[in-house]
Amino acid sequence: MSPLNETHDPALTSWLASANMPGTDFPIQNLPFAVFRRKGSSEAFRGGVAIGDQILDLAAVAKSGVLTGQAAAAAQVGAQDKLNALMALGINACSALRLALSRALREGSAEQAALQTCLVPQAEAEYDVPARIGDYTDFYTSVYHATNIGKQFRPDNPLLPNYKWVPIGYHGRASSIGVSGQQFRRPVGQTMPPGATEPSFGPCKRLDIELELGIFVGSGNALGEAVDMNEAEDHVFGICLLNDWSARDIQGWEYQPLGPFLAKNFASTISPWVVTLEALAPYRVAFTRAEGDPQPMAYLDSDANRSGGAFDIHLQVGLQTPQMRAAGQADASICRTSYRHAYWTVAQMLTHHTVNGCNLQPGDLLGSGTLSGPTLDQAGALIELTTGGKNPIALHNGEQRTWLEDGDSVVLRGWCEREGAARIGFGECVGTVLPARTIKG
Repeated sequence: MSPLNETHDPALTSWLASANMPGTDFPIQNLPFAVFRRKGSSEAFRGGVAIGDQILDLAAVAKSGVLTGQAAAAAQVGAQDKLNALMALGINACSALRLALSRALREGSAEQAALQTCLVPQAEAEYDVPARIGDYTDFYTSVYHATNIGKQFRPDNPLLPNYKWVPIGYHGRASSIGVSGQQFRRPVGQTMPPGATEPSFGPCKRLDIELELGIFVGSGNALGEAVDMNEAEDHVFGICLLNDWSARDIQGWEYQPLGPFLAKNFASTISPWVVTLEALAPYRVAFTRAEGDPQPMAYLDSDANRSGGAFDIHLQVGLQTPQMRAAGQADASICRTSYRHAYWTVAQMLTHHTVNGCNLQPGDLLGSGTLSGPTLDQAGALIELTTGGKNPIALHNGEQRTWLEDGDSVVLRGWCEREGAARIGFGECVGTVLPARTIKG
């Protein structure tokens, strides 16, 4: 696990004034990674690091000669159009780059003049998916989400017996994962209307969100070589926000017996910025289980995971309707929760994924599953917030929502803050629903 070090010092300030502003997601204590270029340009995408309201261009940094040794080599690799090669270097190289950049960006740094020429305003940038995602696996790590969903279908037995023993996941579709700003058409497919004897075909009527975190794999493991719990986080590059959109009516008809398919593969949206586990070190919390629940099996257990394997990441879902947008109104908050409530940790997900010898590769993405908290106002999906569509949500402008409508935009936000540590954030993850494509009759 990444220990606390000088980069976490809450007293650190940067020569870039916007990095010192209260409430910024990107103070000098964060330094997350993304892939970007200037908006509307034909420039090559390249790696960048967020600092305040700017992006430190790693390609420009590499050319400047400001960095040396392992940090310089990591910056050169990070200047590519995707971050896979940087991820593959492992946590030591990424940590060395983050430390060097932290020192160079601090107030009074001798490197200020050189690095000022390497900055690009975030307002002038556009982003791409940070890595070539070879494989995407979505887990189901919130016991509250699993219980809330189970109550709707199995009131007397909401939680299946395997849930508290094994991290459950399914393999999703990597090709339809897009970066924040993604717009997608309402999916179409087969559904079985209530009381019908035959399915119908048409646009989804129960389009939903899923508030998740995405975990990017760093250095991989060889086929046949399982990753031990004590080494699991050494194979993690960082965490981003993830909205795994879901077509609930399509899902209800198709998911037996092999699980989600067309209900999930039409779009998933991630935030551009990937926050390293090192940056999240001040926000680790103990991983605990409720009294009476089974403790994890030995291969999913470690002293480090019990003492600090969970993260207290605050999460919020905002919904902006077309009416709000036309009126110049901001999105309405419909959910607030924390990642600390997850039933399985990052290390447990990665270890379980490899225990049978599965080889993870740099840039692979693991989804946390919907991160609902213990109360209904902390539910990370409309199917929970509206109790399966029975209780619409009232929005601040007088509108209501049961399921997503065409033109709706969903905004995910994440941040960490506590006394004695600098607040850091993940930026935003925004996606917008477009009308379904025309169906030939």
